[in-house]
Amino acid sequence: MKEVKRLIIRIILLLACSLSGYAIIYYSLNPDSYLILKSFFGLFIGFIIAFTVIKIEKEIRKLSLKVIIGGVAGMIVGLIIALALGFGLTLVSKIEDNQQIIPWIYLLITGIFCYLGIVLGSKKIEELKFNAIDHELNNDHRILDTSVIIEGRIADICDTGFIEGKLIVPRFVLNELQLVADSSDSMKRMRGRRGLDVLNHLQKNSSIEIEIVEHDFPKIKGVDGKLVALAKQLNAKLLTNDYNLNKVAELQGIRVLNINELANAMKPVVLPGEQMTVKIIREGKEAGQGVAYLDDGTMIIVDNAQKLVNLNVRVVVTSVLQTTAGRMIFSELKEVLDKED
Repeated sequence: MKEVKRLIIRIILLLACSLSGYAIIYYSLNPDSYLILKSFFGLFIGFIIAFTVIKIEKEIRKLSLKVIIGGVAGMIVGLIIALALGFGLTLVSKIEDNQQIIPWIYLLITGIFCYLGIVLGSKKIEELKFNAIDHELNNDHRILDTSVIIEGRIADICDTGFIEGKLIVPRFVLNELQLVADSSDSMKRMRGRRGLDVLNHLQKNSSIEIEIVEHDFPKIKGVDGKLVALAKQLNAKLLTNDYNLNKVAELQGIRVLNINELANAMKPVVLPGEQMTVKIIREGKEAGQGVAYLDDGTMIIVDNAQKLVNLNVRVVVTSVLQTTAGRMIFSELKEVLDKED
């Protein structure tokens, strides 16, 4: 819906500028045999101006709010300096006999100082701290990566009301999601379509605002690298369940909200010495070990249970290993509850 509205506005701009260019040429020229031809030339010029404005608007959308504020402030300062210098030149110069030069001197000075103001303002604004803007960016903006969208638990978390505000989906993440959904591999295609369904579900949530940003980083290869760069640029948090992306982002000082960490925090606490009944699913990697799982997917390593696959056993917890990737419980065999064949 937003894309349709944007397209309609752009079409209106193209028509308005084209008709304005036509009318300006038509009514400013004296009637002659070439009036219609020149008017259509004005129509073409108006269309080119509108097209250029749209291209500039697309580029501006990729910039952060800080950069835009800095550029505008720098341009205003540049115009003021250019005006002051131009006024000073009229007082001290002796070029009254050649009045045609004066407008070009003003244009040259204005162009130079506007350019310097925009460039320096947009660069130096990053050195300033705007508490209100920084507070909004740091607290309300969270960037979703592809894995957390496909995985889908983020939709359930948002439905509970624990996450509110704005969630950012970069265009390059949406493109990757679309690529997965169009894959020839049936499993990948199903995962991609699930991710698109999750996004549609989030857009219908009244407490969540989904914003698709056009920021891109052509020099950076890989979606993970672009996500890290975007998070740094916007001072935003990164919502993911990718272990490697989690570590890379943390190394670069980016706040990461890992869905797996949240899930682990919600799992029941298991203490050493506690007994539980589990079913051995497969043999472990180490000699003598068997592997079982709790209902929430937590892996349990059972010593002396390698030959007890598909049997229910009672175990005693010896230790618990908590990592970002998940939780592992180490235990010792206490007794076999099923009879061995």
